[in-house]
Amino acid sequence: MAAHPEPMNFGAQLLLASSGGALGVLGFAPIYFWPLTLLSIGVLFALWQRCQKPWRAFALGFAWGLGQFVVGVSWIYVSLHDYGGMPMILAATATLLFCAYLALYPAFAGLLQHWLTVRFKMAPEVALIALIPACFVAFEYLRGWIVSGFPWLSLGYSQTPGGIITAPLAGYAAIVGMYGISWLLAVSAAIAIWVFINTGKTARKVPRGVLAAITIAAWSAGLVLSYVNWSEPSGKPLKVALLQGNVEQSLKWRDDQRAPTLENYRQMIRESDAALVVMPETALPDFLDRIPPEYLESLRAHAATHGADILLGAPIAERIRPESTGDNPQYHLANSAVSIGTSPSQRYDKQHLVAFGEFVPPLFSWVYRWLKIPLSDFNARDDVPRPMHIAGHRIAVNICYEDAFGREIAAQLPEAELLVNMSNMAWFGRSLAPDQHAQMSQMRAMETSRWMLRATNTGVTAAVNEKGEIVKMLPQFSRGVLEIEVQPRIGITPFVRWKDGVILGLLLLAMAAACFGKFEKHYTSARGQQ
Repeated sequence: MAAHPEPMNFGAQLLLASSGGALGVLGFAPIYFWPLTLLSIGVLFALWQRCQKPWRAFALGFAWGLGQFVVGVSWIYVSLHDYGGMPMILAATATLLFCAYLALYPAFAGLLQHWLTVRFKMAPEVALIALIPACFVAFEYLRGWIVSGFPWLSLGYSQTPGGIITAPLAGYAAIVGMYGISWLLAVSAAIAIWVFINTGKTARKVPRGVLAAITIAAWSAGLVLSYVNWSEPSGKPLKVALLQGNVEQSLKWRDDQRAPTLENYRQMIRESDAALVVMPETALPDFLDRIPPEYLESLRAHAATHGADILLGAPIAERIRPESTGDNPQYHLANSAVSIGTSPSQRYDKQHLVAFGEFVPPLFSWVYRWLKIPLSDFNARDDVPRPMHIAGHRIAVNICYEDAFGREIAAQLPEAELLVNMSNMAWFGRSLAPDQHAQMSQMRAMETSRWMLRATNTGVTAAVNEKGEIVKMLPQFSRGVLEIEVQPRIGITPFVRWKDGVILGLLLLAMAAACFGKFEKHYTSARGQQ
């Protein structure tokens, strides 16, 4: 059977692809209308299925990705221009180039699926249902890994709780993780295309009713799995206080604002009698050893009075080879969380640094001719972190966008009973970034079956339960203390045990089955020749 004729000129297809990518952003926080994400990826898959040339498959994937990322992560411009001091034109160009880089991943996914379809002369239903979703998610996974990774707007995040329509695949998070949900959503979109769009002799070879029934069964199973308890309570509920200082980013590091900022946080701490108090990332506006000792002592006194522990967010500078002398000493800089209070003091240094924000990737030092970002040369810790023993429980701390990486959060489990994220999203202003970041915390809670507590400078400061539901949150861009009783939990989910191993195995299996399975072949090499 010959390849499907293309239904419209290629320019119109590119416009449709980019519009579909942009539309899919509405499926993520703060809108949470996940059917639009399903529709978005369905548009791309339908265009790929009818694509007759490899370069067109690449271009369609690029157009879809550019539409998604220009709309979904344009807040990069805010950090570069408004707070990084980069000139407007350069910041806009850098943001567009970054979005174009991200768009290369769906572009290469399109190129790979086309090449494999032609190379192995696949039947159209095999290419659509088995190969295309696997290729797309494989490159989505690579996007979350290469050059420190940027997994923003991965399909699976659209299935977190929060929308007016229940997300049917959320229950799979504890089993296959976020990327597994991405794959299930992608397969669902592919089946929908086959059921509702493909017609004729080819479509009848795979009964549409069977495919629809499989999808309904998978979604129903996901809803049932969302009620499964993968963990159990550990001890009594714990009262926590999450601080949101609402310190303007442009004022944060100014010398004349240091004392007011310190007093701001001291007052918030004194307002609470919680057993665990959590500050945002780098809430203390100076290196920890330069914070006045009497200030830290006043916090310890409060903790002692209430039998509490306080997690401080602060940068730390440690001199390398302190015994040496010289005019140019070298320092190890860390973005850290330090506990003080009734438990022995403990420290966590951020492991996963932000490219361009906390370290400079190789060959990109020229960027700092224009950027004016303080503390942009942090060092990452090189050991496997362990949970802190504070407030009578084992608590896994992560800083900023470390909670975007499920496999790294899972590394502190099953020992950890609670997850804590300390962030400063003021860098991105009033944009989609804070809500999108909070959505990642929701997914981490679902994958691990643990509460995730978020303390941020300007929002989203929130408590997320083990089902990924935001139980309580503070309004963004307001000063406040979020007090809530949370339940520490113990237990291990399949995802914590196997991490991304399950989904990577499924992707390889799907690709191998598509390429080497004994299927009746309807395509010929004509698809690649037209």
